[in-house]
Amino acid sequence: MEGDLVREPSAVFVQVDPSDKLTRSAPGVEVSWADGTVEVTATRISRVALRWTSRLPVGALILGDAWERSYGDLQWRHQQPERLLPWYFLAHDPGTGETTGAGVDVQPNAFCSWTVDGDGFTLWLDLRNGGGPTQLNGRTLRAATVRDFEDAGTPWQTLHAAVATMSTRLPARPEPAPVAGPIVGANNWYYAYGENFDEKAVLKDATTIVELADGHPVKPFSVVDDGWYPGGIASGGPWDRGTPGVFDDLAGTAASIKAIGARPGLWFRPLLVREPSRLASAGPHDKPGRALDPSRPEVLDGVRADLQRFKDWGFELVKHDFSTYDVFGDFGPAMGSRLTDDGWQFHDPARTTAEIVLAFYREIRAAADGVVLIGCNTVGHLAAGLVDVQRTGDDTSGRDWERTRKMGVNTLAFRLPQHNRIFAVDADCVPCTPETPWELNAQFLDLIARSGTALFLSIDPAARNERTDQALRDGIRLALDGGTPGGLEPTDWLENTTPNAWRAGDETVQYDWSRPWGADPRG
Repeated sequence: MEGDLVREPSAVFVQVDPSDKLTRSAPGVEVSWADGTVEVTATRISRVALRWTSRLPVGALILGDAWERSYGDLQWRHQQPERLLPWYFLAHDPGTGETTGAGVDVQPNAFCSWTVDGDGFTLWLDLRNGGGPTQLNGRTLRAATVRDFEDAGTPWQTLHAAVATMSTRLPARPEPAPVAGPIVGANNWYYAYGENFDEKAVLKDATTIVELADGHPVKPFSVVDDGWYPGGIASGGPWDRGTPGVFDDLAGTAASIKAIGARPGLWFRPLLVREPSRLASAGPHDKPGRALDPSRPEVLDGVRADLQRFKDWGFELVKHDFSTYDVFGDFGPAMGSRLTDDGWQFHDPARTTAEIVLAFYREIRAAADGVVLIGCNTVGHLAAGLVDVQRTGDDTSGRDWERTRKMGVNTLAFRLPQHNRIFAVDADCVPCTPETPWELNAQFLDLIARSGTALFLSIDPAARNERTDQALRDGIRLALDGGTPGGLEPTDWLENTTPNAWRAGDETVQYDWSRPWGADPRG
């Protein structure tokens, strides 16, 4: 397959309206190809498909990415022609050991995915606006730039090289500000879950993480997650004040966290409001009239004002969440190839959904200048270069260990090559709670700490003891040092969705993610 996709596609298909069939041409639609860059000129357009003919090696294993977070579903699989592979794919030939593939540059103006079958590969460019055609009105859109990937020695090395290739046009990541050193901190979500916590509990978390960091010169963060604002969890903004009697002075809370020795962080959901709004999206949602339309200038004005307020309060980290769900009405696995329901469009129908989402991320990045920015439920290939840290997997759990294994270990294993190329990878929190077995959480802590990726911990005060504290100290200090020199590699990832064997620098570490028979589930 090497070199197959640097040549022009063997066939191009277009779709003007979502209900139309794909055809080789359509009136007023022109698709051009120049050195891998696909441009589309049209009055209206929904999709473009580019097809390359090439034989797939017998027994090949295929790997792809995910629209936003992964959900424990990243894996190498045998040929599956209907399988949607967002952004890029790799094909590994077990017979020759060769791994090749193709993808698109980060920050494209289309939602891009691949399908792979025995006779070739297809790149699908979703150019819709919401659930309808984009009204380009004769505009020429640079939809995507295609890259092919040559074998770099091993599948792991090839994936590293592929990510680097797709991100070559990004500016260098800003160092040392706003990210000064490794990202390590406390986050209260996985023992509080947005309920029954107040400023006193937040300051206790800050004290705990500073104590466990044990004087390390890199300051840890302490993040106030969902539940700090009036209305309760998932109720939405405005984000101009805290819950009365619980968080009366957010600026004072941030100052107190700093006085303890940590860096204050704050969670918010920028595209959801508590009451129905005239600025709401027309898209499908379980909270109709409350999910805001990011193509409206007034919505972006409000988001900029929120971020300026958080900066004025003194928060040094902001985590923005749920924007993919609030735009599309679904999480990644349910989006599939349709992305969203047919029949609705954004307030501005002249831009593709990808253009609108990109503009939204760029506004947040500009407004959060000088702040460490975490994207959660954000589209990784579009957020690349526009967030400092990306939650690459769905939630771990302080109540169910199996969820931590499925989500956390899987996303770290298959998305680790993205780390510090397009953002810092965050495989989500390591819980320390009475409801989950510490002997398993401790292994997850060791893995994250060795990886050098973002390490956040949800430490329930009720779960602390001499044993947990020692492991937490060791893991936090290793993470603050930047992890294991020489990096981390899962050595059984071709056949295991949650790898047990990892190469860490010059040593091999074996993890057992199964609950020991007869162990007390409370740890």
